[in-house]
Amino acid sequence: MMQLRRTVTALALGGVVLGAATGCATKKFVRTQVDTVDQRVETLGQSLEATQEQTRQNTARITQVDAKADQVGIWAKDAQTSATNANTAATAAASKAEAVDAANKRLVYEVVISEDQGNFKFGSAELPQEVRTRIDEVVAQLKANPRGNYVEIEGHTDSSGDKSLNQHLGEARAAAVKLYLYEAHQVPLHKMNVISYGEEKPVGPNNTREGRAQNRRVVIRILA
Repeated sequence: MMQLRRTVTALALGGVVLGAATGCATKKFVRTQVDTVDQRVETLGQSLEATQEQTRQNTARITQVDAKADQVGIWAKDAQTSATNANTAATAAASKAEAVDAANKRLVYEVVISEDQGNFKFGSAELPQEVRTRIDEVVAQLKANPRGNYVEIEGHTDSSGDKSLNQHLGEARAAAVKLYLYEAHQVPLHKMNVISYGEEKPVGPNNTREGRAQNRRVVIRILA
């Protein structure tokens, strides 16, 4: 700023001297012009300093905002990592609980009711009388053996038709057995579990009529 003032002053003096040579300027005029130039230079310098200070403050604010944004990004990443770890831990805990539960249940006996034994109709979940009779026998065994206190019912089908439909059909057959146990023999619902394997676990070949009849079945397991 000092260099700028000197330069402007020198230019002003040069102009004044030139005017004096022509007889148009006086010492008082020169002094007045110099003072005016000094005031303008001072004002310009103050304005420049104010602009530089404002720029410095803005730069500092931008730096602070960038730092806060980086910190928020770090916190968000840490939160996501924590959530992922929590989900992984929850899944592992659930799997462990299921394994413990399965280990605590011991098979007492098992009854298989297939179409060749129970007359299951193709594509139907209806319980024929033959199936009901076999279920009655299961209940008699259940009452005779007090160790059995949990019933697991599996539904199975052959591989004919759509795979997803077979999955639903297997579940419907197992659910029909569960409903009969509840309504006819008052087996508590919370002591029974239904699962469908559809066509996934055949016990006979699906390319023969006899094999398909064996695969259309319900398995009743009594667990202690």
